[in-house]
Amino acid sequence: MNVQEKILTMLEQDARLTPAQIADMVELPVAEVQEIIRELERSNTILGYRTLIDWDKTEKDHVTALIEVKITPQKGMGFDEIARQIYSHHQVESVYLMSGGFDLTVIISGRTMREVARFVSEQLAPMENVLSTGTHFILKKYKEQGVEFDPAENDLREVMI
Repeated sequence: MNVQEKILTMLEQDARLTPAQIADMVELPVAEVQEIIRELERSNTILGYRTLIDWDKTEKDHVTALIEVKITPQKGMGFDEIARQIYSHHQVESVYLMSGGFDLTVIISGRTMREVARFVSEQLAPMENVLSTGTHFILKKYKEQGVEFDPAENDLREVMI
């Protein structure tokens, strides 16, 4: 694994790491690590930094859904243009081209199931190239992006065993 890949892996696991901490781990000068990170940002290899939040521990109403979408690819554009049209909606968090029984997975968030259902029925399903949709609501998150939700519960189970 080269230095860039090591730095990317570290930042993927903990985006709060400072260039100084990373420099210590990869045994490079801080200025060199800062330049590597700047170049990775300029080249859009690093696309952004996000905080993973357990919304169930807040007062905010929050629901997430995965939507399977079958589409007819557009001539000369394939799936890209319809994917762009879908991800332009503010509710859409992610869009993935899939293999298998459907074409796209769309992940969206809203305040309520009704709000998500309204998005699917009024915005997504009527789109010209959308053939069908299947919506799956996330009932509970156990792990996301490598992070366990409620790790304290796991610690309590280990103590009880």
